[in-house]
Amino acid sequence: MALIPVADALSAILAGAEPLEEETVALDQAFHRVLARDVAALRTQPPQAMSAMDGYAVRAADASKARSRLKVIGEVAAGRPFDRTIGAGEAVRIFTGGVIPGGADAVVIQEATVADGDSITIAQAAIEGRHIRSAGVDFRQGDVLLSAGSRLADRDLSLAASMNHPKLPVRRRPKVALLATGDELVMPGSDPGPGQIVYSNGYALHALARVEGAETIDLGIAADTIAATTAGIRRARDLRADILVTTGGASVGDHDLVKTSLEMEGVTMAFWQIAMRPGKPVMHGRLGSMRVIGVPGNPVSSYVCALLFVVPLIRALSGRTEVHHVRERALLGCDLAANDRREDYLRARLETRADGELVATPVNHQDSSLLANLSAAQALVIRAPLAPAAGAGSACDILRLPL
Repeated sequence: MALIPVADALSAILAGAEPLEEETVALDQAFHRVLARDVAALRTQPPQAMSAMDGYAVRAADASKARSRLKVIGEVAAGRPFDRTIGAGEAVRIFTGGVIPGGADAVVIQEATVADGDSITIAQAAIEGRHIRSAGVDFRQGDVLLSAGSRLADRDLSLAASMNHPKLPVRRRPKVALLATGDELVMPGSDPGPGQIVYSNGYALHALARVEGAETIDLGIAADTIAATTAGIRRARDLRADILVTTGGASVGDHDLVKTSLEMEGVTMAFWQIAMRPGKPVMHGRLGSMRVIGVPGNPVSSYVCALLFVVPLIRALSGRTEVHHVRERALLGCDLAANDRREDYLRARLETRADGELVATPVNHQDSSLLANLSAAQALVIRAPLAPAAGAGSACDILRLPL
C-alpha cells in the first residue's frame, strides 16, 4: 500500500466520528467534561439590585452635596433585606451584597461618611447608580452561557453553579485501550536482560489520553505471537473500548504481527503507512464500533503519532467543537536542509526573543528513539513534503507540545 499524506490519514481517522452518547453528571464531577447541550441560566444574577460596597443606601437627591446630613433608619446585610422604603432625608446602613432598599438609588461608601449617633454626614456627594449592581448585570434567566461542545473549565463550574445547575449534560468519556507488543519489553524497575528494553510508551500515551478527557484501559504487553496479540484485541472489544491503540509490531518485520492479528479479528484496514517522519508505519481500521490506531514502537514515533491522530479522535468522540491542533508561526533558530517526500515533525526548543518573536530551534538529533530530546522539546516544527532548504530566521509552522 502506498504512503498516504498526513492530512488524508487524519481525515480517514475522523470520518464518521460522532460524539458519544449523553450522560448527566453532578457539578463537582463535570470538570473538563464536554457539554452535550447548551446550558441556559435558571435564574437572574443578581436577582435584585445589590450594593457593591459597604456604606449607606441613600436617595441621590438627598445626598447630592457634601455635608448633607441624613437619618439612619435601619440596616441591610447580605441575605437580610430591609422591609421599608427610604424616604426623604433618610439612609440605611448597607453591606456588600445587601439588597438595595426601595427608594434608594445610590450607595455612599462608608469612608465618605461621618457617623454621629443615628445620623450621618456625607463627606462626598452621592451619584445616582453608583456602587449599585443592577438586577441581571451578570446574566438573566434564559441566557445561554455555556455552549454544547465546550470543555468545562474550572471557572465554568462556578458559572454553572451560579446559574443554579446542580448537574450538567455531558458526553460520555471515550474509552481508550492501549496494547503494547514486543518480546523485548520489560516493565520499569526490572533488570533488563540481553536485548531487552524498558517499556515507556504507554505512560505518555495514557497521560495524553487522560488529559484529553478519555478513560484509559491498560491491556499490558503482548508477546510477539498471533495468539497473544489477538487476545489483547479481543479484550479491548469485550471491554467496549471506543479506541484501541497498539504500540509496536506495525512495521514489516517477521515479528511485526499487529496488522495480521487485526485483520484476522475482522478489522477493516483503512490505511497502513503514512508519508511522515517520525511514524511511517501507522495503521487505522475499524472493528465494529471500535476504532483502531496502530502506532510504531519507537517511543518518539509512538508519542508524535498519538498526538497527531489519537488526540483529535478523542476530541471528536467527546463532542468537542474544536478537534484539530492549532498551528502557530515561529522563526527557525537554525538552518534546515531540503525535505524529502515525507512530512517532518522535528522536535524543537522554543524561546521568545527580546523583540517578542518566537524562535523554534530543532534539537540536533532527531532519531525516533531519543526520549531525552522529546522531553526537552516544547514544540514540533512542521515541514511539508519536498520543502526547500530554509535558513535561520525564516518562518516556520509549529505545534506546541502539551505541558
